[in-house]
This record gives sequence, structure tokens and C-alpha cells, in this order.
Amino acid sequence: MTPWEMAAVLAAGVAGGAINTVVGSGSLITFPTLLAVGLPPITANVSNNIGLVPGGFTGVMGYRPELKGQRARLLALAPASVIGSLIGSFLLLNLPESSFNVIVSVLIGVSCALVVIQPRLSRLLTAPELGAPPSSGEHGGPWLWLGTLAAGMFGGYFGAGQGILLLGLMGILLADDLQRLNAAKNVLVLLVNSVAAVLYVVVADVNWLAVLLVALGSMAGGFVGARVGRRLPAAVLRGVIVCIGVVAIVKLLTD
Repeated sequence: MTPWEMAAVLAAGVAGGAINTVVGSGSLITFPTLLAVGLPPITANVSNNIGLVPGGFTGVMGYRPELKGQRARLLALAPASVIGSLIGSFLLLNLPESSFNVIVSVLIGVSCALVVIQPRLSRLLTAPELGAPPSSGEHGGPWLWLGTLAAGMFGGYFGAGQGILLLGLMGILLADDLQRLNAAKNVLVLLVNSVAAVLYVVVADVNWLAVLLVALGSMAGGFVGARVGRRLPAAVLRGVIVCIGVVAIVKLLTD
């Protein structure tokens, strides 16, 4: 990488770490940036996943107050995240490389759609006239467990969008404060990414310079996102994410 490319990857890591903590889908910033500096798609995906793990950790630490009292819930959902991550990672490493661009293009499209509809979903879930959202108990019941498994598969294969999917599911199936649900989402996403990262380190082709740059940026971004992320102009942020996602889809399908 040239110095300018390294700076771009570092900046993308900061943005991705912050977005993952506050909204989810930070990979829609970091993954296209790694493609743009010349990394092959699968190497970019693997390196991006590993690099975002430290940012997930700082984001979780920043949400510690909201995590109080959620230990049992997280222990119930954690196995679904682990199993889903392993399945998604296995698919990434074993499906034909030629299918990756098409599959990830679809997943990016789904992620962009989730980014767009999330504000409407959040307003629906928190509308006073609707009362509390329907609850399936403290742990969300079997539907949330299965949804967490699906989100883990999503994240193990390609990370963008899993956080938004999880937050939407928890908002529907759990009667709890949205910020507490976001804190739980951050823990489960960190777990998915960490499990996948361990597997990738052992068996995948990793660009360690990209990992280092994304990791340094995402650590700072995760901290900032946890501290001041709620003040960001959400509409502008979502618009940028969707535009970058569209660019990534075009690049993947035309390569």
C-alpha cells in the first residue's frame, strides 16, 4: 500500500468502528476501502473481520453501564452466535471463490436495505401509542435464538448488517430499552467476529498490514462511537453507508 492508501484504510477503520458501535454495518465502510486499495475480495473480507475485533471490544467496554443485568440473556444467546459464526466462516472458506462476489453483493444489498429501514423500525418499536413491544421473555424465546443463529451465519460469512439484524430482532422480541439492546447486540457481534477471526487466522489468507490499520482505526472508532456516537447525524450517516454499499456492489460485480 502507498502512504495515502494506508491513511485511507486507517480512516475507514475509525469510521467502521464507530458505525459498528452505534448503528452496525461498519464493514460497508472498511470492506470497500480494502477492495479499493487492491486486496482480493476474500482476503479483504477476512482481514476486515479480524481488524474490526479490537473496535468491537472498545465499543462493548463503552457500553458497560447498559450491560448490567444482561448476563443471563447473553449466556443464552451466545451459543447461537458461536454456532452461526462457525457455519458462516466454513461457508466462506469452502464455497467456490467465484460465488463470493455474487453472494456478498446480495448481502451488501440486504445490509443497505436494513440501514435504510432501521429508523422506521425503531420508531415503530418505540411509538408510545403502541406500548411496549411484544416480548418472548427475558431471553427472547426460540425465535430470537434462531434469529441470532442466522445473524451469526451472516456475520461469519460477511460482517456488514448483522448488528442491524440483531437489533431489529431484539427490539421486536424483547421488552427492554433500545440502548440496552444495542449494548447486548455489540457483545454478540463481537463474539461472532472473534470466533470467525480465530478461524481465519489459522486457515485463511490474511493481509496483516490491513488488519493492523483497521484494528488501530476501529479501536479509536469504537471508543468514540460509544461516547459520542448518538450525536452523529444519523440520516447523513446512513446515506453515506448506502452510497458506499452501492459502490462496493458495482465493484464486486464488475471485477
